Amino acid sequence: MDMDYNGDVGRLDPELLQLNEVSYLAIRSNSNVADKLFDQWLSLPETNALVKSLLNKAKAGTSLNVSGATSSPKSAGNNLVPPLSPRSSSGSPRITKQRAGPSVLGSPLKLITEPVKELIPQFYFQNGRPPPNELKERCLFRCNQFFHGHANGLSLDEFKLVTKEICMLPSFFSATLFKKIDIGNAGVVTRDAFVDFWVNGNMLTKDIATQIFTLLKQPDLRYLTQEDFKPILRELLTTHPGLEFLQSTPEFQERYAETVIYRIFYYVNRTGNGHLTLRELKRGNLVSAMLHADEEEDINKVLRFFSYEHFYVIYCKFWELDTDHDFLIDKENLIRYGNHALTYRIVDRIFSQVPRKFTSEVEGKMGYEDFVYFILSEEDKSSEPSLEYWFKCIDLDGNGVLTRNELQFFYEEQLHRMECMAQEPVLFEDILCQIVDMIKPQEEAFITLHDLKGNKLSGSCFNILFNLNKFMAFESRDPFLIRQERENPTLTEWDRFAHREYIRLSMEEDADDASNGSADVWDDSLEAPF
Repeated sequence: MDMDYNGDVGRLDPELLQLNEVSYLAIRSNSNVADKLFDQWLSLPETNALVKSLLNKAKAGTSLNVSGATSSPKSAGNNLVPPLSPRSSSGSPRITKQRAGPSVLGSPLKLITEPVKELIPQFYFQNGRPPPNELKERCLFRCNQFFHGHANGLSLDEFKLVTKEICMLPSFFSATLFKKIDIGNAGVVTRDAFVDFWVNGNMLTKDIATQIFTLLKQPDLRYLTQEDFKPILRELLTTHPGLEFLQSTPEFQERYAETVIYRIFYYVNRTGNGHLTLRELKRGNLVSAMLHADEEEDINKVLRFFSYEHFYVIYCKFWELDTDHDFLIDKENLIRYGNHALTYRIVDRIFSQVPRKFTSEVEGKMGYEDFVYFILSEEDKSSEPSLEYWFKCIDLDGNGVLTRNELQFFYEEQLHRMECMAQEPVLFEDILCQIVDMIKPQEEAFITLHDLKGNKLSGSCFNILFNLNKFMAFESRDPFLIRQERENPTLTEWDRFAHREYIRLSMEEDADDASNGSADVWDDSLEAPF
């Protein structure tokens, strides 16, 4: 049977050929290939036989059972299926599908939909995300207000309002921010220089923790060191009304700043490597404490890091133990801490530098920074840094678990001290059962650091093992202290300890002044913090 085909072959959808051996994309990109393949298909004997058979069946009105064909909407009522032909008016199985609109190629066979190219907005900015126009315009408007009438720029004193009102940073960051912008040491910051650094430098869109981190860190480092905090603490000591009285004693200004820095790194630098990262800064509460210190005139109400009373207690405790005042203490000095509350075995572990390597660089001596870490750990055993500190002390073999033998090793000295003090001794077996009941470890055979964290009684377990005074206090359960804790649940053990000690030390100082007949009697050689 001779067949003539005058259809528009150039518009044939190449996917209809269903040739697995030939790439669909290759056919579509070259219409000549589709023309030749279709002509070749029509010339095949099998094709002629197929078409003749379908035409005969159609004329006879019989059902057409063609593989892969479905009835069209027009022939569905007559139970007819159109032949597989590009010229079929009934359409191909592929063109019976619903269309959103006419084909862009004008093909009666298939709607070809070009893929829609979606533009993905930029999500990474090397120097930070640029500020939205509205935020940028609002900031520029404020800049114009503060720099109005200062064409030559603002001095450091005048720049403080910009730091606080526009940058929303604590005012004691003013000098640090000023120096970051005034790289030429001109002594003034112009409007354009500030806008270039704060707005165009994308500092405006960063969160406050990232802003502080960027201002404090050295350009070539990705972390903060203790030295990076000294400039803002010097400015805090100069400008804060609650610290004005220290301006006449610069040596204690320096000690106060050191103590604040040591406390910051104790609580915030969780890795303990002296490199405070942005992640650690964001996870800690330092930023909120800085903002609180900037707003609160009474520095002693800023309990986190900045309280002068807390510094006073730490320094005086160190001074009491440092009998020769060389700013170093040894084992015999530390054993007197808390009225000989600690055991020799735990003091030996501290001086073995297992929980933390000393910074004093003097063999067998603990420096002031080391003492700060010790006293914060000793007086607040509910904090995670403290739990990690004492866990390392008790973990004799360093395998990450506390076993029965390790607990017994430290409790033996406690038991001996109770016998010497004519107190009724508590056998270790009973103590072990008590500790297990208190901690509820996942495995009763040993205790992990994970078992201790999150348990409010973990600190008492350490006191049982090496602090006799606190062990006895825990056993007696002073109802007055319990009531105090319930009345002020936000205060930590350290806050309560520092408050009690500050009152005691103040009363002792008042008594000494009264006995000497004058508060002006002073021994400069002692360099005491009064």
